[in-house]
Amino acid sequence: MAGWDFPRGVASTSLLAGFAAELGQPVGDVLTGTGLDAATLRDPQAQVAAEQELTVVRNLVRRQDAGDPGVLGLQAGVRYHATSYGIWGYAVTSCATVREAVELALRYIELTYVFCLPELRTGGRLAELRCHDDEVPADVRDFLVARDVAAIVTLVREQAGADLRPAAMSLRMPEPADTRPYREALGVTPEFGDRTRITFPHAVLDQPMPQASVHTLAWCERQCRELLVARRRDTDVATRVRRALADAGPAAGMAAIAAALSLTERTLRRRLAAEGVSYRDLVDGVRRRWAEEMLTDGTLTVEQISHRLGYSEPSSFLHAFARWHGVPPREFRRRTGSVRRKGVR
Repeated sequence: MAGWDFPRGVASTSLLAGFAAELGQPVGDVLTGTGLDAATLRDPQAQVAAEQELTVVRNLVRRQDAGDPGVLGLQAGVRYHATSYGIWGYAVTSCATVREAVELALRYIELTYVFCLPELRTGGRLAELRCHDDEVPADVRDFLVARDVAAIVTLVREQAGADLRPAAMSLRMPEPADTRPYREALGVTPEFGDRTRITFPHAVLDQPMPQASVHTLAWCERQCRELLVARRRDTDVATRVRRALADAGPAAGMAAIAAALSLTERTLRRRLAAEGVSYRDLVDGVRRRWAEEMLTDGTLTVEQISHRLGYSEPSSFLHAFARWHGVPPREFRRRTGSVRRKGVR
């Protein structure tokens, strides 16, 4: 299971849908394939699976294909303010120092919307926030790397009460023809390469937070703990099935997955139907993610990937992949810059 595969509040999905609407994309279009509707986006108590938000991102990026997905990600990321995160945002705001804010933010990272999981490193000459993006699907990685980094920079600037510019930054994406949008959004022109990280002086971590409040922090952190426990306890069946499929492989049958969840096939089918999703759709989603990862890795042929995903014929895989991405697997491999090794077709 990918580290980003945790349930999340609906606010981020709603924000992305609103951003898409500003770009002229109807809400119904951006929600295609998610099982969500406009009413769900208006429900402050609603939760969405990570895969549902990922589908929204795919719909948005695919519709805006003429633009730079990284720039789209920047434009979305600067819209994520502390209030976008609910109680987590208020907890971060109430911390005494930037260090405490970062440590709390990472402790309750499952209450955010990130896909590029951050990690604080302080052992070097400069402090570093390393964003792990290896598990982010290649077709939306540029958008999500830019979005998540822009959201981090926006949050720090707003909550630390100063224009804190990173000492340096690198993003895992190809260098664009025009880097000006990146400098404008991030405060520095990043390097473009094979990793995503934000570096800054250690002194930044000791800077006081202007809205610090011991009592508010204690109350907010208690709420964060309770919310995190509740989300982990109430994880929907669809998410549990996706996790089981990720462990067993998408070729696993429904009987095996139901047994792994201590359910009968009939009960599993009924509970999935109540959540508005089918077992076939979940298998399709896991196959899609595995296919993207294996194509990006570049060590297997299309025929070998088809077999590993449980397709009886490569033609079935080719048809499914074209339905997911609108291009055949080899074209996807070429577009995502996958490594080509000798013997790979």
